[in-house]
Amino acid sequence: MKKINLNDGTPIYCLKENEAIVLDEHIKGYLSYDVNIKNGDTIVDVGANIGVFGLRLSNTFLNVNIHAFEPIPEIYKVLEKNAQISRNKNFKTYMRGVSNENKELDFTYYPNSPALSTAQPEIWEKDQNNFISAVQGNISNAPKKFWWAKLIPKFLTPLIAKHLTSNSQKITSSVITLSHLIETEKINTINLLKIDCEGEEINVLLGIKTEHWNIIQAIVMEVNDIENNIQKAKKLLAQKGFQNIRLEKEKGFEKTKLINIYAHKN
Repeated sequence: MKKINLNDGTPIYCLKENEAIVLDEHIKGYLSYDVNIKNGDTIVDVGANIGVFGLRLSNTFLNVNIHAFEPIPEIYKVLEKNAQISRNKNFKTYMRGVSNENKELDFTYYPNSPALSTAQPEIWEKDQNNFISAVQGNISNAPKKFWWAKLIPKFLTPLIAKHLTSNSQKITSSVITLSHLIETEKINTINLLKIDCEGEEINVLLGIKTEHWNIIQAIVMEVNDIENNIQKAKKLLAQKGFQNIRLEKEKGFEKTKLINIYAHKN
């Protein structure tokens, strides 16, 4: 773990400097399409990673309530540290994941690229073209600080992708349902549910009881469109009262199956 400054000088702890800066660029898209946060709002962050989103929210809004989940111990330690330096007493962290039931779940941790860590490693391993396209998208749209990355020849991308997923580690961690969180923390409103959990996103939605959907006002989620996941998510969200649903591919990820869904109620 090391401490760095983001592009605007904001201090943050991280495992990999380049990942922290890329994640900071990535989260800017979470508040697109009429997804608005106000002082005092409640945000649930599933797949919080090192907590860039929670740190930014804590520095921008007063009394914002954050519930941030990260199941990988090495990453969680960094999330916990960033919650502490945010000075937001309502920034709660949980060393566990979120899924369709309360259970123990196996995860794959990638030390060379912690943000790729997942309970479903097949999303990276079985569809190599999708993964290589995602890596190339990151390289092509590297932050200014890493301008040199854009000079890397494309023929090296498969080798970089292989390196990122090498030396993986198997980790078992507990997961809970969102309804379990809602009931134990007595949450009355979730102004924004953010989901970015590398393949487990549909299971996160399936872990919400019928009676709890009405307290969720907006959702932003990254979906890896394997096994028709985009249509599954859209159908479920529409059934639960989300009239405004938009899809977007981030710049550089046009050739991948990674799609952001923005959904909110009128």
